[in-house]
Amino acid sequence: MAAPSNILVDDTLLSRLDRKLFWLETKLALLGGIAVFSLMILAVVSVGGRNFANAPLPGYVDWIEQAMPLIAFVAVSYTQRLGGHIRMDIVIGRLRGRALWLVELLSTLVMLTLMLLLVWGTYSHFLRAFDMNAPLWSRDSSMDIGIPLWPSKLIVPVGFSVLALRLMLQAWGFGRAFITGTRRPVAVPLYEDAATAAANEAATVSGFNDKDAS
Repeated sequence: MAAPSNILVDDTLLSRLDRKLFWLETKLALLGGIAVFSLMILAVVSVGGRNFANAPLPGYVDWIEQAMPLIAFVAVSYTQRLGGHIRMDIVIGRLRGRALWLVELLSTLVMLTLMLLLVWGTYSHFLRAFDMNAPLWSRDSSMDIGIPLWPSKLIVPVGFSVLALRLMLQAWGFGRAFITGTRRPVAVPLYEDAATAAANEAATVSGFNDKDAS
C-alpha cells in the first residue's frame, strides 16, 4: 500500500467540484467519528449500569446495529479522496505518465461500475424496510426494543452514492491527465513510494519540515 501525497488544486471546474465534495465528505467523516464516540459512551453506560445497579442499557445491541452503517460507510468517500484505501502497487507503482493514468482510469471506472450497482441494490434493500403507511414508516425493526431499521439501511446507499460521485470526479481527473499527459493532475491522489511516505510520516511526527530546514 502506498500513502497519498497532498491533493493538488487549481481554479478549474474539476478542482472546484473536488473541494465542494470534499467539504461534504469531511462532514460525513465527522458524523462517523461521532457515531464511534457515541458507542463508547453507550458501552460505559451499559457496563456501568450492569456492574453498579444490575441494570444494563436497554437495547444496547440494537443501538450498535443502528450505528454500524455510520461507522462503516459514511467515511469511505473521504478515504477514497485522500487515497487512503489499501492498494496493491506492485504493478502500477512501476508505471509512469500516460500508462499510469490509463490504468488508474480503468480501475476507477471498474470501481464506479461496482458502486453504482451497490447503490441500486442497497437502495432496494432500504425500500423493503420502509413503508409510509406503517408505524414509524417501518416494516422492519430491531429484535430487542423495536428500533426502526430503515434509517440505518438508508445510510448505506447514501454513503455509496457519495463515493460514486467521488469516483466520477477521479475518473475525470485521471482521464484528463491521460489526454494532456500532465505529470501532476489535480483532484486525484498522487501516490508516494514507501521511502517517501516514511520520510513524510517521520517529518509529520517530529514536526520538522523543509521550511524549518531553510
